Amino acid sequence: MSVSLPQSKLARLLYEQQLIDHPDSELEITQFPGGFSNLTYRLAIEGKTFVLRRPPVGAIKRGHDMGREYKVLSHLYPVFNKVPKTFYYTEDDALIGAPFYIMEEVQGIILHDEKVKNSDTSPDSFAQIAESWLTTFVELHQLDYREAGLSELGKPEGYISRQVFNWGKQYLKAATDDIPEAQQVMEWMETHQPKEVAHSLIHNDYKYNNVVFADDSWREIRAILDWEMCTLGDPLMDLGTSLGYWVTADDPVPLQMLSNSPTILPGNPSRNEIVQRYATLSGNPIRHLTFYYVYGLFKIAVIVQQIYYRYRAGYTQDARFAHLNKFTEVLFRTAWRAVQRDRIE
Repeated sequence: MSVSLPQSKLARLLYEQQLIDHPDSELEITQFPGGFSNLTYRLAIEGKTFVLRRPPVGAIKRGHDMGREYKVLSHLYPVFNKVPKTFYYTEDDALIGAPFYIMEEVQGIILHDEKVKNSDTSPDSFAQIAESWLTTFVELHQLDYREAGLSELGKPEGYISRQVFNWGKQYLKAATDDIPEAQQVMEWMETHQPKEVAHSLIHNDYKYNNVVFADDSWREIRAILDWEMCTLGDPLMDLGTSLGYWVTADDPVPLQMLSNSPTILPGNPSRNEIVQRYATLSGNPIRHLTFYYVYGLFKIAVIVQQIYYRYRAGYTQDARFAHLNKFTEVLFRTAWRAVQRDRIE
């Protein structure tokens, strides 16, 4: 959904924060396309560029806490070199009608499907890109979150059971269609939760279009974006979410359409290969794989359904959301099929 921002007020704010030299400089604002969650804008002024993030219209504040996201980035920046530098945050709605924060724009390439399909990216390159992506993922999970001052970010004990309960509760609140597989998946997850063995900082939305690669080398990751769901918990729950987004050419076409990801192109590893490589890099064996994958699909289904619910309730008129309920159904059916087959491919 397009939401305009006050140019002159933001230009003066940038000046007051000593980020530009003149308060009356012309500010060019461009909303980034895509994405179903927080709204993101590029602010271009005096030859510099910044990024502004704000919650979507009609969003639940707890689910789109700009202050929390700002805190995570601010604390990570000194100890983890793959996050943008932050400059300003306010919870006051007065300036733009919502809380927001401003950070640097990290220059590079985001692997959107259309851009990659029109490039000369080879299968060998995709294998190397995936290796860099996985290496960074493991680095994040092995980061000392206490050193970063993020010990109070979440309650890691009992994380799995809380997630299963909370996402199930959110789905029931947003449900619009009768999807038998939804209830089947939720009941199965209730009775198949693995025992938690590790806790770490987890991103909770780690996928290709939330990663910035260097312009001259798609094998170097410069930044991880969209930290709104970051918390402390089981890193395999994080991996499960990423597996849910890792759609391949063998998956149902509607799932490929929803993901809009280059992971369907030749050279990308399969989900099983992703798991095997993650286990090698982390040094930890991965058990209960079906549960973590099903959880990832389940969570994504709930997120998609919540967006559709907001659309149907009239909070947004974005035409992209009109048929998201069909994707919810595909995600739940894919999850239930994984349960029945006890495998992730």
